[in-house]
Amino acid sequence: MSNPLSIFQVDAFTSKLFGGNPAAVCPLESWLPDEVMQKLAAENNLSETAFFVKEGEGFHLRWFTPEYEIDLCGHATLATAFVLFNYLHFEKEVIKFQTKSGMLEVRKKNELIELNFPSRMPQPCHAPEALLKGINFPPLKVLKSRDYFLVYEDEALIKQIVPDFNYLNRLDTIGVIITAAAKEVDFVSRFFVPNSVIGEDPVTGSAHCNLIPYWAKELNKTTLTAKQLSSREGELFCEDKGERVTMAGNAVLYLKGEFYL
Repeated sequence: MSNPLSIFQVDAFTSKLFGGNPAAVCPLESWLPDEVMQKLAAENNLSETAFFVKEGEGFHLRWFTPEYEIDLCGHATLATAFVLFNYLHFEKEVIKFQTKSGMLEVRKKNELIELNFPSRMPQPCHAPEALLKGINFPPLKVLKSRDYFLVYEDEALIKQIVPDFNYLNRLDTIGVIITAAAKEVDFVSRFFVPNSVIGEDPVTGSAHCNLIPYWAKELNKTTLTAKQLSSREGELFCEDKGERVTMAGNAVLYLKGEFYL
């Protein structure tokens, strides 16, 4: 049997165990073959498994869903930083991650962990028939960046939407964001993942790269609070910084263990 490798599971964007979005975090001394990391992500069966290797003063970070490697993931980045700050003795206030989306900085901000991500303003687009048939309420607007972005008139509709994956699975997209302005927070959202075992992602940091610039412009404010209305729920403290956005949240450790290859 080979030497054991560490694995952590962290609930991100929440201060409560069993809330937010769970992510697996796997520190590595050197990269495993891509196919092995993909199999580990499938075995974990979480929306994302993060793998990282120390690189200079920072780290190289990659994210895998159970089916494929992804270009950007917020909650697994927050989970990785949480593990580094709290369990792997990283003592600086800022962690630099080299990723498929460029250099990402994560910092301690009082009791929160803050991610600095690229801004991705969604743009108006043609709405495919499968998209409109896959959502049981018609949106006010349909936009797109990496993901389809559907805007609704109020929070109540966001809660009532039931996705029909018989239609959504016909889309060539990673995700479908639905969103509306809200009362207790500035905006709410949900995130659906066609052609995936995930179905609905509990809390999606990368979606907020779209949501933050959109709602900052719509609400004419740069500091915003957000909630993702999945069954687990998650809360984010956001800021629009032009070409970048920040989103901060809490995290909770669920498990620490070892895996063997």
